[in-house]
Amino acid sequence: MNEAAFAAAASSAGAAPFIGFVGTTPNIGTTAAAFALAYRIAEASCKPVGYLCLHLKSAKIHRYIGVDHPEVTLDKLRPELASCSLSGEKLLRAAYAVKELPNLQVLFGNMHRDQAEFFTPEEAEHLIDVARRSFSIVIADTGAYWDNAATVCAMRLAQSRIVVTTGALTHFQEDGKRWIQQISPLFGISAEQYETLLIHPPWGTGGYQMKEVCKELGTAKLGELRLSDTLFAQLDSGKYSQWLKEDSAGKKAMLEPAKSLMNKHGIRRSFPAVHAQPWYRKLISHRNGVGS
Repeated sequence: MNEAAFAAAASSAGAAPFIGFVGTTPNIGTTAAAFALAYRIAEASCKPVGYLCLHLKSAKIHRYIGVDHPEVTLDKLRPELASCSLSGEKLLRAAYAVKELPNLQVLFGNMHRDQAEFFTPEEAEHLIDVARRSFSIVIADTGAYWDNAATVCAMRLAQSRIVVTTGALTHFQEDGKRWIQQISPLFGISAEQYETLLIHPPWGTGGYQMKEVCKELGTAKLGELRLSDTLFAQLDSGKYSQWLKEDSAGKKAMLEPAKSLMNKHGIRRSFPAVHAQPWYRKLISHRNGVGS
């Protein structure tokens, strides 16, 4: 899909739905969950989906999808963001089209950690505004810290706010309550405005369940994502998008949360044309070989 088609698809209905992810704790799978959701929505809707990596200090998604040295990252757009002159065309050129699903485009995160503190609210708001007018759906991954403009602005502007945590008490009770019940309200966002995504790590079966986590945080339930050693191997090898497309477990990852959010935001599922369906191709092949 070219730049004009991306822009037209988004502008025809005004600003796109905006979904923001924030983690309670570092390194629990927030980025894996956010990207999988973006992949599932892009796959199901066939619409241009923008994925914004708003990690200002620990961007990882480029590694997970096999782009070790991205040409354009968030920090390289700073001049346009600072002057509020970023155009939709420039953003689309800066975004990376995922090989396995080209209508999913990724803006890679900040590569200069020493510049993170200088990223302003105005820059974050401008980026999000341009993204919402350039794509049909926008998903932002902000990581697990509130001490930066990207997280605060993304959470304030998001129409759906997803808090990612685990069943470990220190994650959802200690970290989660600190961010969601103490810091977030300072910016006008109450716990009730969040939906919880519960991550299940591959080790052990203990920990608290979704009902208990949501009750403690005061949030609504969205869904769950089970991590595995296989998933971690795909992240390490830069084949996460390929795993989401081809692996039997990967095809199910974030499927139900994606359906829920698509329904919430009125994003319609786009069914492939009949002639592209495997059963149809087999039928035609059979007819050509036998009945015609």
